[in-house]
Amino acid sequence: MEKYAVKVFKSLGHPIRLKIVKKLGKDRLCVCKIKEDVGFSQPNLSQHLKLLRDSGVLIAEKKGLKVIYQLKDKRLLQVIDIVESVMEK
Repeated sequence: MEKYAVKVFKSLGHPIRLKIVKKLGKDRLCVCKIKEDVGFSQPNLSQHLKLLRDSGVLIAEKKGLKVIYQLKDKRLLQVIDIVESVMEK
């Protein structure tokens, strides 16, 4: 279990990936919608999404020609909120 936690926290260790996770906390989105906010090229964004998927943070579902991403568990947003609030003090 510890190994899994390390993998998840490591995957959240980049500002863009953290932004992606927060954005997907509100809605399921395709890459084209995620790309609107991150300002990265499609290949670079795909690398970040793959890392988040491989760490178990995201689930990807193919719908026609699009891949729709969502958080595996929205409780991860609570963890992020806790970390951010602890660091603000």
